[in-house]
Amino acid sequence: MNQAQHDWLRLALSPGIGPQRFLQLIQRFGNAGAALAANRSQLAGILDGEAIDTLGSELAQQSADAALAWAQLPGCSLLTLNDDDYPCQLAEAGAAPPLLFARGRRDLLATPMLAIVGSRNATPQGEEHARTFARRLAAQGYTIVSGLAGGIDAAAHEGALQAGGHTIAVIGTGIDRVYPASNRQLAHQIAEQGLILSEFALGMGPLAQHFPRRNRIIAGLSRGCLVVEATLQSGSLITARQALEAGREVMAIPGSILNPQARGCHRLIKEGARLVETVDDVLDEIGRPAAPPPPATAIDAPCEASHNRAAGLAHPQQAVMDAIGYDPVDADELGARLGLTAGEVYAMLLELELLGHVDSMPGGRYQRRAPAP
Repeated sequence: MNQAQHDWLRLALSPGIGPQRFLQLIQRFGNAGAALAANRSQLAGILDGEAIDTLGSELAQQSADAALAWAQLPGCSLLTLNDDDYPCQLAEAGAAPPLLFARGRRDLLATPMLAIVGSRNATPQGEEHARTFARRLAAQGYTIVSGLAGGIDAAAHEGALQAGGHTIAVIGTGIDRVYPASNRQLAHQIAEQGLILSEFALGMGPLAQHFPRRNRIIAGLSRGCLVVEATLQSGSLITARQALEAGREVMAIPGSILNPQARGCHRLIKEGARLVETVDDVLDEIGRPAAPPPPATAIDAPCEASHNRAAGLAHPQQAVMDAIGYDPVDADELGARLGLTAGEVYAMLLELELLGHVDSMPGGRYQRRAPAP
């Protein structure tokens, strides 16, 4: 890497220099080296005193050197706004990150991308929706983009990988960290088969202010954003609004009016997001990729078979299925609906769960597994 590129890293990794300030400095001084060499009076109109004191500091130098050393590892690279393969749609979305750490397949940045996001505390049914939509959309040729969080994000990444398709994880920590730690194995799989991106310096932990910044990258990369489940306070609503601001299509899957995890989706739909019930609804909204989809896999067969088996249930089990509906319900309520004891209901619920027809939820509640979209 030449001196100009090294200066770019030092400037981008200086504390207090975010994407907007970085671009303002480049526009004012012409290049990163000139910005680093500017005096306090020249910088005063753009940076505050604290940012001026740390501009190009020893910490920034160490971060740049560490980034360069990391980029020499297999599969690791640094992506800057000056690179030919920097995604145009992200560069044009506003507050484009001047530097991205990339681990995995950079070529996926040239593919059609779709964001699938949602709650960390998703219901089993919500996770299954995310997995199924991601699997089928990946099979159509879309690269699935999400944030490697628990719940919906993890399920979306998993679904894309199950289809033999592609996925990109944009994370809110340094790229050498995995958060949450429970997704470590999934992160390794994505690094091998997909792509992980981060704009944060190596070693950076999961600070709260990082995740809205991560979300804007997810939104900026993608043609559209599908929200599967979200509370009214969910960070995925931030991603959806950033997608709208970037001119992207926003879609949401509706849920039960009794499910707090569906209220964020319902608000988005009230505000104009496309109500989505099937994969075809998504494709109608954002189009079908021109590239041919990867070969079909057998991964969809178990999903279809699990719902076909419902026709062969014994009468008492089918009665329980009918009584559950699609809203979460506890065994006592089911017993009251059916005129059975809680023990009798629990026995049938266990059988139905083993058969893949219902999911157990926190608080002793159960939910019927919906047909695949």
